[in-house]
Amino acid sequence: MADPRAAEAIALVQTHRAQGAPTILQALTEHVRAKKARGEGVYLGDWRVQRLEGDLYEVRVTMREQGRNQWFERELIWHANLATKRVNAASLPADGYMPADATPGTPMQSPFLPGARQ
Repeated sequence: MADPRAAEAIALVQTHRAQGAPTILQALTEHVRAKKARGEGVYLGDWRVQRLEGDLYEVRVTMREQGRNQWFERELIWHANLATKRVNAASLPADGYMPADATPGTPMQSPFLPGARQ
């Protein structure tokens, strides 16, 4: 990695608390393990990071899963702010791994999702 802070951004996302697991990385790993245990095809790609501006980084990982008749792909995207140590889901698939107890409207959950209070 050319940017030494890129590894810090990935670590911030991977160790962020998650829904159903202590960390996002553990939640993704458990999802993959459970799918494989059921004999279903699943692949978790490499973690990628890009600096957006200043202390803000975008962290991505691709998950491919086998459906009944075809494979489908989801891009999980988070924004990691290294100055504030905050992680925001930047894609709907990534939001599914964020903690459910986050207050709507905070960076943990988008206020535009169904069921969110305005």
